[in-house]
Amino acid sequence: MKLGIISDTHITNDYNKKGVSNLIKHIKEAFKDVDQIVHAGDVCDIFFLNEIKKIAPTICVKGNLDNINSLDLFTKLSVGKYNIGVIHLLPDSIEEFAKRHDLNILIFGHTHQPVIKGTEFNLLLLNPGSPTKPKAPPERLGFMKPIARPSVMVLNIDENDIVSAFIINLKIQV
Repeated sequence: MKLGIISDTHITNDYNKKGVSNLIKHIKEAFKDVDQIVHAGDVCDIFFLNEIKKIAPTICVKGNLDNINSLDLFTKLSVGKYNIGVIHLLPDSIEEFAKRHDLNILIFGHTHQPVIKGTEFNLLLLNPGSPTKPKAPPERLGFMKPIARPSVMVLNIDENDIVSAFIINLKIQV
């Protein structure tokens, strides 16, 4: 199973139509062979969610800026032996939340910064960043200054339950 993961697109009805078409083109390219798309909130308006659904079957959670009442704040899916939670804002106690929902992987949004991080309590945290309003990751001593880049993510879980995740930087102007 290959999941395309996206978050914080922040597309509203007054967004530049040419910009939306260009964004959709880049999302299609990045997610050309995914089985399903997961949107971790702040899609904002239903018309853009419907555009994403044309690429692949899509699940989406409600972000703090979404105008779509039918979205849930949290959802869970299972792929192979993994339980995957999807939420926009991380809960105060991630460990407690993960245990309560029996999660192995938690996809989240809100920060606009891409993250692939394991925890000491055996949870994989994934944040795809944002394709439209990216923020640079925090600076780290000894490394070059990070640059904000439009991004999405792909999560692959193969037939042997081997997990791989990678960030895709999109070549678009935001």
